[in-house]
Amino acid sequence: MSNLKPVLGAAAVLVLALGGCGDKDSGTAASTAAVPTTTTTAGAQMGAAAAAADGVTTAAEVFGPSCKDLPQGDAAGGLTSMGPQPVATAASTNPLLTKLVAAVKAIPGLVDTLNTTDNLTIFAPADPAFAALGDAKFQELAANPAALAPILQFHVVPKRYNRDGLVAAGTVKSLNAAGGDIKIEGTGDDITINGAKVLCGNIPTKNATVFVIDTVLTPKG
Repeated sequence: MSNLKPVLGAAAVLVLALGGCGDKDSGTAASTAAVPTTTTTAGAQMGAAAAAADGVTTAAEVFGPSCKDLPQGDAAGGLTSMGPQPVATAASTNPLLTKLVAAVKAIPGLVDTLNTTDNLTIFAPADPAFAALGDAKFQELAANPAALAPILQFHVVPKRYNRDGLVAAGTVKSLNAAGGDIKIEGTGDDITINGAKVLCGNIPTKNATVFVIDTVLTPKG
């Protein structure tokens, strides 16, 4: 990742920020892997608890009204299909996220960086969230990576959370630190992300947990 050299200044800031958090998280993962495992029931329970603490989810843990709109079984864009895939690749098959995928592709190097950075939480605006901005505004942002990059940064958290982890945290910080904290409110299946409703949450991918939301989050400043 450190060898990525996006041609645009704003894109470079985003890629470097993601790369930095990936290096840190990779080191954490390596140290965790060095701890000997056991085959006892207690060891298995500890392993499950550690996975939950790391924000890793399974297809059985998804929640939200739009989860039913995803393809079923092993079809592309379905939970079983997305689970083993890195997050940008998984998102590219998700029928709820075509606008977000187009925005990510507008920033050189970002797809590869998202795919190769470990332990992320992604707040992913669904297509209607971008539609609410208006087509003209969306095209304007897509053509201006310097303006788009800070917005996308604000939707990426450099730590992996599941729903319970987000609720326990209360607030989380995105890669766009200047954009302010992201506030988590509510309980159970009814949680909001800076006021945005979760349409389908706890979506598992290889390196990130994804929460599809109904609004494009707006950073401060």
